Amino acid sequence: MQAFSDTTLWTVIICLGLGSWGLRFSFLAFLGNRDLPDWVLRHLRYTAVAILPGLVMPLVIWPDATGGAPDPARIMAACATVIVGYTTKNLIAGFGAGLIVLYSMLNLLG
Repeated sequence: MQAFSDTTLWTVIICLGLGSWGLRFSFLAFLGNRDLPDWVLRHLRYTAVAILPGLVMPLVIWPDATGGAPDPARIMAACATVIVGYTTKNLIAGFGAGLIVLYSMLNLLG
């Protein structure tokens, strides 16, 4: 692994931070005071639904706690969360079901 100098590391961090800020600011600056068309608002409504699985699935399939090996307890907890959340349309109930299944299976399976 190649070590980077402190200057290079901080330059990259600052450039990435400015790029991230600039991207978010551009949407606020150009669209902040405008009404968006209905079709755009309809698509934006699904942003969280599209992003959350991408954030959660790697933690379910390759969890750090098991060294990257698939774990049946985490897979069952994810399934319980999806099933309860979908049937009840309640986010808290889905999270609660996943939490209960995860800790129950971790205790049962060791």
